[in-house]
Amino acid sequence: MIEIIDLLAALSQDVKYIRAYIELLKKSKTERLKEIWIDNQDVLQTLHISKRTLQTYRDNGTLPFSKINGKFYYKVSDIEHLLQSNYHNYKIDRSCK
Repeated sequence: MIEIIDLLAALSQDVKYIRAYIELLKKSKTERLKEIWIDNQDVLQTLHISKRTLQTYRDNGTLPFSKINGKFYYKVSDIEHLLQSNYHNYKIDRSCK
């Protein structure tokens, strides 16, 4: 009986280790994605905006970019920041009024 309890305790510890390792892998993948650069077309599709709107975002500094040989590139982390900074939770916003 004691052997079974010891075995279950060891198994439980292994499961905790595996869960922690999986979480670490998820976080590292997310961090790597944030430093990926995407082009105009990907940004247009992601944000569901027009070429002109994207041009305005570049012109007024809303969305940082890099330009190489006439092609524009954007960091995924900058797009995420733009979305996050304009996030409004209707329930919270409404209760503050």
